[in-house]
Amino acid sequence: MDAGSLNSCPQVQFLQRWENLDRFIPNRSAMDFDFAHYMLTQRGKGKENQSAVRSQSKEAYLKLLAETFNMNRSRILTFKNKPPTPVKLIPDEFYSSVHQSKPSKPLRRIPQTPERTLDAPDIIDDFCLNLMDWGSSNVLALALQNTVYLWDASNGSASELVTVDDENGPVTSVSWAADGQYIAIGLNSSDVQLWDSTANRLLRTLRGGHQSRVGSLDWKNHILTTGGMDGQIINNDVRVHSHIVATFRGHRQEVCGLKWSTSGQQLASGGNDNLLYIWDRSMASMHSRSQWLHRLEDHTAAVKALAWCPFQRNLLASGGGGSDCCIKFWNTHTGACLNSVDTGSQVCALLWNKNERELLSSHGFMQNQMTLWMYPSMVKIADLTGHTSRVLFMAQSPDGRTVATAAGDETLKFWNAFGTPQVKKAAPKAEHPGPFPHIRRIR
Repeated sequence: MDAGSLNSCPQVQFLQRWENLDRFIPNRSAMDFDFAHYMLTQRGKGKENQSAVRSQSKEAYLKLLAETFNMNRSRILTFKNKPPTPVKLIPDEFYSSVHQSKPSKPLRRIPQTPERTLDAPDIIDDFCLNLMDWGSSNVLALALQNTVYLWDASNGSASELVTVDDENGPVTSVSWAADGQYIAIGLNSSDVQLWDSTANRLLRTLRGGHQSRVGSLDWKNHILTTGGMDGQIINNDVRVHSHIVATFRGHRQEVCGLKWSTSGQQLASGGNDNLLYIWDRSMASMHSRSQWLHRLEDHTAAVKALAWCPFQRNLLASGGGGSDCCIKFWNTHTGACLNSVDTGSQVCALLWNKNERELLSSHGFMQNQMTLWMYPSMVKIADLTGHTSRVLFMAQSPDGRTVATAAGDETLKFWNAFGTPQVKKAAPKAEHPGPFPHIRRIR
């Protein structure tokens, strides 16, 4: 049988018409049959005699009757019931109890006054120097003119490490090695001394690298990087006799800040020439001028404040001097400026909170304050005031809780700026199932 004869069959045509029909199944329990009967049989009778005048009493009666029996409805048949009330499988009390049981992070109170204040007489008020550092052994080093003092935070005792003669002094920079035992001291004479703080003994003197004072120092393992007023940056291997292993040339004026990244792969340097350089360790060379990775010219004043982010790789914060007043954030992988914040005053130093996403900045004119910022929104959390001169130097304790500040007002202050870090509870160790976990134990 061909397709044409099949389509002409009456049964097939009936089935095709049946597929196109829309079937409605009324719900009799939801219908008002009395009202429907009235609307179909009696409603039109009132319109037959249009000329008849109805009395006021009859009009009132009809109106009352329509309101009573709901005769103004337009729908006669109802084909759908109202949706049933949803059954809540989980009561609201459960959600409220879960919400209340979730612990909320308490707001941290930031003290507005320092915990301790010490005298720092004759401290040099120079923006390009770095005269304070806090080592991993919890000892703070501070240079006052020709003398380097050590303050032990564990017991509060102070001692003198060294006093250099006037021919080499004053001391222009200090920096602890990672072990907290050895300390490098930069001098106005361009020399750099290495000292053993526990034995109070001079280990060696690095000479011949710079032509003028050494105001910046930073360590990377056994490599001591020095920055001088001559604009040079030198890598010194303190283990070997010929200590100069690489030279970075780019700054035209004094190097004010030096910071190695946490990974030790990149070095950031800021200068009095308003420039910020990013150097890569793999490009360092002893025989030729090392090429920089990025040369950043966005600052309009000297760049001293540098701080690598501890929780985000390749993120660097830098601060500009009096005519710039900005904190800038950089992606050192691409060289892009991610954000710039105008603080309204000279940025002298920067420190990241090791336990929270916060940044602390110290400032000069006009308020000489420290400002705590929330990152990355850079919303100001608090201003800490107490110094009467620009806060040139900041150092952070090994546990990240306390910040020491030294200013031109010849005072050294200690602040609980970052608070006590929260100790995370260790997860309970799961019991080892043994070599045969599927076999039940009798005892």
